[in-house]
Amino acid sequence: MSVAAARLPAPSREFATISAVGTAHFTSHLLQLSFAPLFIAMRADLGVSFTELGLLLSVFYLASGSGQVLAGILVDRFGAHRLLLGGMALHGGAIAAVGLAPTYWLMLPLVLLAGLGNAVYHPADLSILSHRISPERLGRAFAAHVIAGNFGFAASPLVSGALALAFGWRVALTTMGLAALGLTLALVLVRPVLHSPTSHEHAKAGGETAPPLSFTRVLMMPVVLLAFLYFFLSSLALVGIQNFSIAALQEGFLFSAGFATLTITAYQLATAAGVLAGGVLADRATHHHRIAMSGLAAAAVCAALIPLGAPPAFVTAGLLIGIGLAIGLSMPSRDVLVRRAAPKGATGKVFGVVYSGFDIGSLGAPLVYGALMDHHFSRMVFLAAAVPLCLAIFTALGVKRAY
Repeated sequence: MSVAAARLPAPSREFATISAVGTAHFTSHLLQLSFAPLFIAMRADLGVSFTELGLLLSVFYLASGSGQVLAGILVDRFGAHRLLLGGMALHGGAIAAVGLAPTYWLMLPLVLLAGLGNAVYHPADLSILSHRISPERLGRAFAAHVIAGNFGFAASPLVSGALALAFGWRVALTTMGLAALGLTLALVLVRPVLHSPTSHEHAKAGGETAPPLSFTRVLMMPVVLLAFLYFFLSSLALVGIQNFSIAALQEGFLFSAGFATLTITAYQLATAAGVLAGGVLADRATHHHRIAMSGLAAAAVCAALIPLGAPPAFVTAGLLIGIGLAIGLSMPSRDVLVRRAAPKGATGKVFGVVYSGFDIGSLGAPLVYGALMDHHFSRMVFLAAAVPLCLAIFTALGVKRAY
């Protein structure tokens, strides 16, 4: 299979790689939002609060965020393809097991394992794309990667919600976890298109004699720290919108469950549309920080407007769609900024550190949003999301000035 892949024209090889990496990212996001439509049913069945359900997400993101740094180191040392396939298997198996767990407390260690599996996706995916895709098409490759993830986010509440309505929330989680294991097996069969060199192989191929940059040196680079803050702040906003909007729209805006789910699906599809346009823009632009800053600013304005007054439902839905479109437009330029900051042979480490900011930000945020929901401040979910989006604008400017 690897010989056949090598004989393909370069664009065909790149398309195969992008498709395989996109499938992995789709799987990650499909599972990440699998809980969102189930919270109300889980709360009633398990006898827990929204805050306790938020703790499940916090444990997941604690493992994912801390594990992502280690995953970045292992990606450079052992190859991204190996880490990616192993992480997918762990993620899918753990989510399937959550659906079978008889009590809430047994779910906590299982979501921790799921988080460790989820930790590999970004450092592995983006390292594979960085090594296998031509620079002139890298912005669009990053865009395709983000779009695949957003398709996963868009599909997740529909699939999870439909399965839960038909068979219950436990069957929904178990089925989605098993489906992820099936997708992992499919990628094992095409693993040559995912192959990426280790840091030592990369240095040897380039005739370099100096050892690759250590993790400590990468961690202390100002541009890496600023990019980490960018992801940390943006995650504080997005985790609330993605995981609590369905419940918030039902309780705070009196949306039906169906309309709330469709609104968040439209938000995810709008994000994908924004990413598609943003990928083309990123390959043509030179001032990527301006694109990222503009997207964050527009998203913050839309989020801040949602809780004001009592607009018609379609206006609230339109503002959520606007958030998705603006955020999506900024994402490819964001990834290009990070890729430019990554030294040779340290791509996995850089993406591991930077993307851990997203999961670390997601660690505490569910508890805050869950507490707002428990105290019937459902509308404030969106205002709480607007504040970190505003702060992230300044980190995007800092990333540009630091490299």
